[in-house]
Amino acid sequence: MAGLIPQNFIDDLLNRVDIVDVIDAYTTLKKAGKNYKGLCPFHQEKTPSFSVEPDKQFYYCFGCGAGGNALGFLMNYENMDYVEAIEKLASQMGMEVPREESNDALRSREKNQVLFEVLEQSCRYYQTQLRKHPDKTRAVEYLKSRGLSGEIARDFALGYAPPGWSNLLESIGTNEPLKKALINAGMLIENPDNKQHPLYDRFRDRIIYPIRDNRGRIIAFGGRVLGDDKPKYLNSPETPVFHKGEELYGLYEARKNTRKLEKILIVEGYMDVIALAQNDITYSVATLGTATSTSHLRRLFKLVPEVVFCFDGDDAGREAAWRALEQALPLMEDGRTARFLFLPDGADPDTEVRKIGKSAFVKNMNEATQLAEYFFQSLGKQVDMNSLEGRARLGRMALPHIEKVPKGIYHQLMLDQLSTITGVALQTLAGMEKTPDSGRKLDTIPVRSKPPVRKSPAGRSVCMRAVNLILLKPGVAADLEHSDLAAIESPDMDLLLQVVTLAKKHPASTTPELLGRIYATPLGSQLTQLLNREQITPTEGIEQEFNDIIGHLLKAHHHKLSHHSWIEQARQKLDSRRNTGNSEAPGEENTPDQG
Repeated sequence: MAGLIPQNFIDDLLNRVDIVDVIDAYTTLKKAGKNYKGLCPFHQEKTPSFSVEPDKQFYYCFGCGAGGNALGFLMNYENMDYVEAIEKLASQMGMEVPREESNDALRSREKNQVLFEVLEQSCRYYQTQLRKHPDKTRAVEYLKSRGLSGEIARDFALGYAPPGWSNLLESIGTNEPLKKALINAGMLIENPDNKQHPLYDRFRDRIIYPIRDNRGRIIAFGGRVLGDDKPKYLNSPETPVFHKGEELYGLYEARKNTRKLEKILIVEGYMDVIALAQNDITYSVATLGTATSTSHLRRLFKLVPEVVFCFDGDDAGREAAWRALEQALPLMEDGRTARFLFLPDGADPDTEVRKIGKSAFVKNMNEATQLAEYFFQSLGKQVDMNSLEGRARLGRMALPHIEKVPKGIYHQLMLDQLSTITGVALQTLAGMEKTPDSGRKLDTIPVRSKPPVRKSPAGRSVCMRAVNLILLKPGVAADLEHSDLAAIESPDMDLLLQVVTLAKKHPASTTPELLGRIYATPLGSQLTQLLNREQITPTEGIEQEFNDIIGHLLKAHHHKLSHHSWIEQARQKLDSRRNTGNSEAPGEENTPDQG
C-alpha cells in the first residue's frame, strides 16, 4: 500500500497551481473583470454561468452549483479520487509526489509492484492467445454468439486461456522469482500431491476477463469456461493486491468511458457489464461472486449520488434485492438515491438490452423502484394491512431498519411514510426509536419540540451556511469553542463541528488549502453536496454573518434549556402541592411569557 502524501506538499502544490490554467484545458475561459467566465463543463448551457476566481483559487457554477478548488475540479470532471487528482496536478507542475512510509510499507509496495507487473504480462499473454492461438476459433465464436464486437473485446482487454496445464507457466514463469510472483498473484497453483503437475496454470480453456483497480492496474482475472470444467465462472483468489469483497468489475472502465458519472448500475456478471457498455450504457459494474456490500456502496456513493440495483424478477432476485437494501440503508444520507430494477423472469441485462434496445432499457432504469417504495412494498406483503395487528407488525418490522438511516430529511420522510401507512402519530414513532447511547425506548418520554432554526436562502440550514462561510474565510472559526456548539441539536451540526475542528487546527489556511484538506477526509463526499447547494462567491461582512449565525444557534439552545428547566420546576412544584393536599387550581399558576 502506498504511503501517505505529506500535507505540506499538498499545500505547496495548491499554492503553485493556477486553477485558471487547469480548467482552461477543459473549457474555454474568458477574462471578465478580475475573474474568468465560460460555459460550465458539468452541464449543458448556452449562456456562460461558470466563474473561476483566481484570487481565491476556486470555481463556481451559478447554473448547477458545482464548485471547489483545482483538486475538486479534477475529482469531479475526471471521476478521480483524491490521490489521483494530486498525482495529476503534480505531474502537470513537474513535481514528484513524495510518500511518508515505513521500511516495511516500502518493501510491501515493492513486492506488490512485482505482482502488478506479472499480472499485466499475463493479460497481454491472454489477449495474444485470443488473436493467434490455433484453438482461438472456439473462443471467438463464443464471444460472437454473445453479441460482442471486436472493439468491445479490445476495450475490456478480453483474452483466452488455451487448454493445457502450463501455458502461462512456460510463457512467463521463466525463472524462480517470476514463478513465485505468479503464485503470489494467484495465476499458478501449487499442488505437491499432483505428481504430474505440481505447479500449473489456474485458468485453462476459459475466456479471460481482466479485473482492474481504480488506477487501471490489473489486479486479478475472471474466467468463463468453454468446455465442461467446473466451476462455470472462476475468479482469482485473494492476494495482496486483490480483495474481491471490495472490488467491482467494470468500475475503472465506467469512470474512463463516462465523461460525467451521475449514477452507477449494479449488475451480476461480467457479460452484463460488457454488453451494456457495447450498447453505450457505460456506467455499470458487477460484484465479483459476492453480494453487494456496504463497502461496495460506500465506494460508489463517493463517486455518484445514485445507484441502481438490477436483479432478476424471480424470488431469488428479490431476496438479493432485500439484502442489498439492508446494506444501503446506513448510507442513505440526504441527497443520495437508490433504486431497484427488476427484469422479467429469465432475463438478464445482457439479453434484455439486446432485446429492447438502449432507450427502453434506460427508460426502465430511470423509472426503477425507489428504495423507500420497495422497502414498504416488501414489508407490506408480509402482513395483513387491513388489520390493526398487521399494521402494528409492519411498524415493528420497519422501525429497526429505519433507525439505520442517517438522521436527516430522508430519515424523517421514512418515518412520515411509516406514520401514514400504520396510522400511528409521527411523534409516537419518533419516540419509539432507540437513542444512540442507551438503546432504550423513548415511548415513555415526552417528545420535545426542537428550537426554531433560521433558514438561509432556498431553505438551507444555518449550519450549512456557517460551513460555507468558514470555507470562504477559515480564520472566522479560530476563536470558536467546540463545547458551545456540541450540545446543540440542529440540521448539519455534525458537519459544522468537523469543519470547525479542521479550520481551528489550521487557522492560517487559505480557502484552497482548507478545501484541499477537507477533500482528504471523509467530509470530501459531503463537500460536493454542500457546494451544489451553497454559493461560495465572497460576500461582504463574512465575520459578522458568521458570528450572527453562531449567536442565533446559542441563543436558541439556551432558550430551549431554560424553557425545559421551567417546565421541570413547574412539574416538581405541582407534584409537591398534590402530595401535601393543596387543591389550588392549576389555572391560578403563573404562566411563562408566550412571546
